[in-house]
Amino acid sequence: MSIERLGPIDPVQRLNQTNKTAKPQQKQGSDSVSFSDEAKLKAELYQMAERVRSVPEVRADRVAEVKRKLEDPGYINDTVIDSVADRIMDAFGI
Repeated sequence: MSIERLGPIDPVQRLNQTNKTAKPQQKQGSDSVSFSDEAKLKAELYQMAERVRSVPEVRADRVAEVKRKLEDPGYINDTVIDSVADRIMDAFGI
């Protein structure tokens, strides 16, 4: 009985003979992202809310102006009192 050689027995030689995989080709082009109208609206609302939060609640310049006017005795007269009363009544719908 004789056994003839069927192929390389050395596994390293077999590894060297296998086809090596080719590197994947990079696609030419660019990635893109699109946002829905709802997402754009929510982003805009979020930005507005952040802007409102960053603004101080009290306008110091306006408060200082009103204090200065109230300290002036000549400022408060019947015309000013009538005007303020009318504005208060309008604000409450009276």
